[in-house]
Amino acid sequence: MKPEVSVVTEFILLGIPHTEGLETMLLVLFLSFYIFTLMGNLLILLAIVSSTRLHMPMYFFLCKLSIFDIFFPSVSSPKMLCYLSGNSRAISYAGCASQLFFYHFLGCTECFLYMVMAYGRFVAICHPPRYTVIMSHRACVILAMGTSFFGCIQATFLTTLTFQLPYCGPNEVDYYFCDIPVMLKLACADTSALEMVGFISVGLMPLSCFLLILTSYSCIICSILQIHSAEGRRRAFSTCSAHLTAILLSFMPVVLIYLQPTPNPWLNATVQILNNLVTPMLNPLIYSLRNKEVKYSLRKVLQPVAFLPGR
Repeated sequence: MKPEVSVVTEFILLGIPHTEGLETMLLVLFLSFYIFTLMGNLLILLAIVSSTRLHMPMYFFLCKLSIFDIFFPSVSSPKMLCYLSGNSRAISYAGCASQLFFYHFLGCTECFLYMVMAYGRFVAICHPPRYTVIMSHRACVILAMGTSFFGCIQATFLTTLTFQLPYCGPNEVDYYFCDIPVMLKLACADTSALEMVGFISVGLMPLSCFLLILTSYSCIICSILQIHSAEGRRRAFSTCSAHLTAILLSFMPVVLIYLQPTPNPWLNATVQILNNLVTPMLNPLIYSLRNKEVKYSLRKVLQPVAFLPGR
């Protein structure tokens, strides 16, 4: 018996539920978020690349995080801004599959990247004499490539499972971009098994990473408390609190969306906006305003343009 073939060639994105009549306000708000996200992360990249003082493992991974924070909101934001401005809400079958793949590839990779960055902080604070050996250039490259590799495997697996289903009837996506939960509602087949796989793969993966990160920071906090200098403890806590803030902003939306017992479309969309646009916008502020080295490099980068003082 031949498998069913999808006859749907395009989907219609209905947007954020219960926001009819607010398109202009949302366009201005989300466009502002998107522009600030791109500018902030580009400045962080420029500061790290242009300063030899920042060519260290921690900033190497921060550089990769900024790259992903540029691409991650770019998966869904351009199309969302397009239809909020009054243009077509249609997205091709291939475009929908691409959105789903790159959303999960970039999101999953960032989860692993946060875990690697937490491990780097753990080594730096708990085992400082061995830091340069453990976090060597070769080790950093392997860890960076590993995060992308496993992110690609995860996204390929989820995209293949989702789009091997037949789509032969309704094509209106009750959301602002193509994601697994809303796509499964449109499939002309039983999706219960895939829903369980999605729950395990998408929900428990970030939760597991989050628990490992909390384990690392628990060890870090224990080591910080043993520092005799009050100034040393303050600086260490300041850096760690910035990292934990970024991690909470990144992980909690994912856990809320994929592990909630009863899906709420409006709540999901609101939380996704936080995850897709607001968190990537705040990351440069969190990592730069709490870091003297990054602030110094940013000042050097902006000095010729903004006529800032050298100090």
